[in-house]
Amino acid sequence: MLGNYVMSNDYLKRILTSKVYDVAGETPLELAPLASARLNNRILLKREDQLSVFSFKLRGAYNKMANLPADDLAKGVIAASAGNHAQGVAFSAHRLGVRAVIVMPVTTPQLKIDAVRHLGGEVVLVGDSFTDAYDYALKLEAEQGLTFVHPFDDKDVIAGQGTIGMEILHQHPGPIDAVFVPVGGGGLIAGVAAYIKQLRPEIKIIGVQTQDSNAMQRSIKVKRRVHLKEVGLFSDGTAVKQVGAKTFKLAQQFVDGFVLVDTDAVCAAIKDVFQDTRSVLEPAGALALAGAKRYIRENKVNGQTFVAITSGANMNFDRLRFVAERADVGMAREALFAVTLPEER
Repeated sequence: MLGNYVMSNDYLKRILTSKVYDVAGETPLELAPLASARLNNRILLKREDQLSVFSFKLRGAYNKMANLPADDLAKGVIAASAGNHAQGVAFSAHRLGVRAVIVMPVTTPQLKIDAVRHLGGEVVLVGDSFTDAYDYALKLEAEQGLTFVHPFDDKDVIAGQGTIGMEILHQHPGPIDAVFVPVGGGGLIAGVAAYIKQLRPEIKIIGVQTQDSNAMQRSIKVKRRVHLKEVGLFSDGTAVKQVGAKTFKLAQQFVDGFVLVDTDAVCAAIKDVFQDTRSVLEPAGALALAGAKRYIRENKVNGQTFVAITSGANMNFDRLRFVAERADVGMAREALFAVTLPEER
């Protein structure tokens, strides 16, 4: 118990002294009036999609790099990412004047690849998932003497993401029943939970994952980190086969539960946010709202206040047709039927 207390205090201190605000201001916490009316609960959106790289990942990446010893930073940095962490590292490297090598899966949307290159990052495409890219990045780290910036399993990265929790409590001091957080490797939920649960323990922290990329939910269930053989790629920002060791411990200590959603539910949530904000989120960015909707439906709650973190908006334009077609299915306004006919001459 004493170990957990010391660890928790360490993260509080790191969050409160984070250097995030050298490059980012507070993001808005906005009411979603149409979604709130439909769901009969107050839905607040924490607009991380409005940061300069259109994702919360800038927070952790910059905080980590700004806290590196000067000699380690001067060597240049390397990262593995499905896209949003890559942009955060590239942006931070440009700001700090150092080299950045980014290893990304070949499945990464072109939009994110182009954005990293525009920011001056050297892109290397390897493998089909984050884990494949991560393994190759470790190899390059050793070969080229670069400094690794982990996308989630690092204290300063977790603390940078934890500033979102600090902002939520500052922006809405009134009652909050639950905060819904998208989960990939766990850096975001670890940081947000470590802050909020120590100051407002009555607020539930609910992780949201897709049904085909639920490494954290499975790990918490069996009380050890599991390694998924395959992960779904629709929500590429959360397609992680194994969560971090540090993020797993924090999730075990502070996270209240998890909600799993499918692709159709995510598409419907993208449409919900667009109707309220005229912004188009990427799939990972809409996960939290999709999870909130399922939680409300399954628990039959009314009149409560929920926060959904809209974590990113790096959406490939060519995906919009698919999202539009599936959104009404996710909202139960349409259904898809398949019929198999026996083949005859």
